[in-house]
Amino acid sequence: MSITAKAGLRDTSTPPVSSPKVNKGGGLSRFVEKNGAYLFLLPAIVYLAIFTVFPLIRGVLLSFTATKLVNPTGGRPVGLENYEYLLESDKFWASVTTTLLYTLFTVVFSVGCGTAAALLLNTAFRGRAIVRAIAAIPWAVPTVAAALIFVWIYNNEQGILNRTSGALGLGQHGWLIDPDYGLFAVTLATVWKLTPLVMLVMLSALQSVPHELREATWVDGATRFQSFRAVTLPHLMPTIRVIALLMTIWSIRRFEIIFLITGGGPLDATNTLVVNVYRTAFQDQNLGRAAAIGALGLILSLLVTVIYFIVEQIQERQESQR
Repeated sequence: MSITAKAGLRDTSTPPVSSPKVNKGGGLSRFVEKNGAYLFLLPAIVYLAIFTVFPLIRGVLLSFTATKLVNPTGGRPVGLENYEYLLESDKFWASVTTTLLYTLFTVVFSVGCGTAAALLLNTAFRGRAIVRAIAAIPWAVPTVAAALIFVWIYNNEQGILNRTSGALGLGQHGWLIDPDYGLFAVTLATVWKLTPLVMLVMLSALQSVPHELREATWVDGATRFQSFRAVTLPHLMPTIRVIALLMTIWSIRRFEIIFLITGGGPLDATNTLVVNVYRTAFQDQNLGRAAAIGALGLILSLLVTVIYFIVEQIQERQESQR
């Protein structure tokens, strides 16, 4: 018996209070808490499945049929016949060569000019913000408008390019009717359109270059070029590699600016893989063969991507061994 009971007194101590049970919610809230990240990704996954994966699979299956535009659902299976035809076609290999040349020139000049413009506009001078805004205008111009601008520039009689070359005594050229100039014409228009994008990306990358390291090289007596090669360029290389990969993939699949300026001509001088797909599908009315060209173009893009990642891994190993 307790002392309080022995004394005849009432026990006034507070009884122990049990802690309230925490309601952890129903099964739905636990499911959302556990799989919240996947739920946020679900709309993107559904979008890609409907508008990318399904059309891609449908296109690959279509490439194994002899489907015509006039009867898009009645194509008979032909196996690898479309691929065999393409691999033996000189026109197809010519379009592959044109695509590779167009891609090479576009990537080299876009990345080179964009990086040079970014380095120039990264220096301090009066009115720099205005110049940056003006330099970014070509990227903001719609592709159709950009194509029309260059069609006017390349006009044989009234075009500013022929007028300028004629005034300088260099003669006039058929930029859109001469096969020797067709690829140059569409490449110049594409470089003009894409260079501002590269410039903006490289300007952003330049902000991450430590200014202290550059000042240290200047104190050690290095020239501007030596400082750029030792400090700035290594910091820019990851960005350059990524933007070059994106430019390569975009150039392989670019259609609108080429088709609007030359339509694939003159004499197939600008007949890239994507333009060849359009011509085969809607002019030759052969959907199965056009799908096969698209599948081979996809393989080319994947091959470029694989090569990029292999080179990336090799460079990372070399840097880790230093």
